[in-house]
Amino acid sequence: MTETAFQIQYRQEAIASFEQQQSLLRDTCTTEAVIKGNQAVFLVAGSGGASAVTRGVNGLIPARADDNTQNTCTLEEWHDLVRKTNFNVFASQGNQRAIMQRTTMAVVNRKIDSQILTELLTGTVTTGSAVTASVALVMKAKTKLGNAGVPWDSNIYAVISPAFEGYLMQTKEFASREYINKPPTDGADAAWRDRPLMYYWMGVNWCVHPNVSGVGTSSESCFMYHKSAIGHAADSAGMETPVGYDEEQAYSWARVSLNMNAKLLQNTGIVEMPHDGSALA
Repeated sequence: MTETAFQIQYRQEAIASFEQQQSLLRDTCTTEAVIKGNQAVFLVAGSGGASAVTRGVNGLIPARADDNTQNTCTLEEWHDLVRKTNFNVFASQGNQRAIMQRTTMAVVNRKIDSQILTELLTGTVTTGSAVTASVALVMKAKTKLGNAGVPWDSNIYAVISPAFEGYLMQTKEFASREYINKPPTDGADAAWRDRPLMYYWMGVNWCVHPNVSGVGTSSESCFMYHKSAIGHAADSAGMETPVGYDEEQAYSWARVSLNMNAKLLQNTGIVEMPHDGSALA
């Protein structure tokens, strides 16, 4: 017997689509909160590799100057504006106003990571041609940072693709408790999440990122770097997240605006690890 009065139930709570919602990389950078102006200047200061000296034949200690390098980060304005008519809000499933607010913030957060990844690509130190991830590849990047005098002070980060992680997970050195005291698979909280939650292995904080350049191809751009090698400046106090309703035209809107940009600070503190992730894509 055929039924003719079926009812359709529409779930009112919206399910978030698969897209990165939060910035995963800003905490891996040296950050600056700009209060006024369109530029932020990061000062990189050191001795310039000077060596200790003895007194000269005249009995005086030779003097030197410090190496002060100013890196200027020019801010740019970035926005995301979403608009829906009153009828669309009324007639559509779910809380459309809440969806607008959530998606605008996600768009700007993804832009933060995009700026950082783009700036990392300006570094010139690499591990060579693209290969699949291995302990040897990790050690090569680590060695390059060590040879450049980069301190191993828990501020080393690696931004890798899901495929890079996939290969490392197949190595006992990365995934087995027999080889490390703090394995990446220790507990449910170790799984990758859409927030800045990272693995810690070999003195490096590992962040799996879905939007590295070339993700899923034979030329993925993954990186290992020190926090002091890359900067990100943003007018965090001036970030705007207004929402509103236009009575004349009967539409709702939500906007996020932020002035920001990223800047390479120390080239030797960034090592690109070209990766072939095509086989696992």
